[in-house]
Amino acid sequence: MGLLGILASLLLLIWLAYRGWSILLLAPAAALIAAAAAGEPLLAHWTQTFMGSAARFLAQFFPLFLLGALFGKLMEDSGSVASISDYFTKRLGERRAILAVVLAGALVTYGGVSLFVAFFVLAPMAQAMFRAAGIPRRLMPAAIALGTSTFTMSAMPGTPSIQNAIPMPFFGTTPLAAPGLGVIGSIVMLGFGLWWLNRAETAARRNGEGFGGGGEVRPNKAAEDVLTRERVIAAPDALPPIAAAALPLIVVVSVNFLMSALVLPRFDVSFLAEPRWGGTTLSAVGGVWAVIVALTAAILTLLTVSGCRVPRLRASMEAGANASVLPAVGVASLVGFGSVVAALPAFSVVRDWVLSIEGGPLASLAIATNVLSALTGSASGGLTIALDALGDTYLRLAHETGVNPELMHRVAVIGSGTLDSLPHNGAVVTLLAVCGLTHRESYFDLVMVAIVGAIVALIAVIGLGSVFGSF
Repeated sequence: MGLLGILASLLLLIWLAYRGWSILLLAPAAALIAAAAAGEPLLAHWTQTFMGSAARFLAQFFPLFLLGALFGKLMEDSGSVASISDYFTKRLGERRAILAVVLAGALVTYGGVSLFVAFFVLAPMAQAMFRAAGIPRRLMPAAIALGTSTFTMSAMPGTPSIQNAIPMPFFGTTPLAAPGLGVIGSIVMLGFGLWWLNRAETAARRNGEGFGGGGEVRPNKAAEDVLTRERVIAAPDALPPIAAAALPLIVVVSVNFLMSALVLPRFDVSFLAEPRWGGTTLSAVGGVWAVIVALTAAILTLLTVSGCRVPRLRASMEAGANASVLPAVGVASLVGFGSVVAALPAFSVVRDWVLSIEGGPLASLAIATNVLSALTGSASGGLTIALDALGDTYLRLAHETGVNPELMHRVAVIGSGTLDSLPHNGAVVTLLAVCGLTHRESYFDLVMVAIVGAIVALIAVIGLGSVFGSF
């Protein structure tokens, strides 16, 4: 009965999330349904298990949500993201419209700009370029997703995405974990995605399919519906030069690397072992610290070189700060749901099944993150649920089998960024809405670049890691 309750709660969460219900309501309700089916105390699970786990997640990662959303909003309102998009448009031209959209998306998201901010800026750019080049508009979401939601989210070493930060406290790693394998995984995702999109473009031209009609890009309407709830602030009168626009992104990447590889390892942080600091270690918090410092440095750089271009600085900063709350609490709620499920007696059946998967801990971890990200429709939520429940077990298995924790980190993050892009994923729904398209029109191509390409990269990373180890 307990296992049926877990499955029923997951299915209810997926179904209602797909129909647009708030995850803030669904997560505790689904957790209570699972607990009730197992005959467990409901109020204790809600206030102690659910809220305790959600609070711990926020305590660890809310600074990243806050700084990331603030940085993204300032990049948008200063015109920096638009300047980068305009630069790629002019440099590559309409004949390479798909590549221009992908590279622009990759640059801004690898530099720390919010996924949703990138959607709003890239969609009008993609529409203009695709119309001029005669490329079907149905390919717009796939091109945007390839640049923003695949390799820069899960594979590129040093990416400041929340997904890349989540495994760090569990495995004692940094954002640069397994850099060589991360680069290889990124090349596979990017290469596969561009191959598929160019193939689709060629087939469309052969069949005489042009840009097509239908709905238009609707950034203002979508902005009212997405989780960030950002208020649109007037854009600056003139876009900043490309050097000024790109400098904060360069700062994010470089400072992240310096903090992880050179600065923090030289610090004497023995004081962290004291009870007042939670009895922790540098390996548990260093990765998060590195991203915090990198994003802070990038924000200060942006304010220095382009702050005067933000029409209303206080309003932009308040909008960015407010935009961080709902996504952070939403993911924390999914984490709370996962903690309740993991605490139920029936979960031992699921745990034993996952750990019994043949192929070693890497294959088992990949499947666990894939399945939970698919069920929750969230890479960060599924990854945190998997590691909260099984992180200690996987770390022990890594030591027992000689697997480098950095390899476990990279496999877990790439695994979370595969089946998370199912139809009920919030980013998928938002991206289609911003582009004025439907699942029926565009979802198949999005699946190919965001799911199939990521799975191919995951298999490649696991295969190379199993043979050569972490590098």
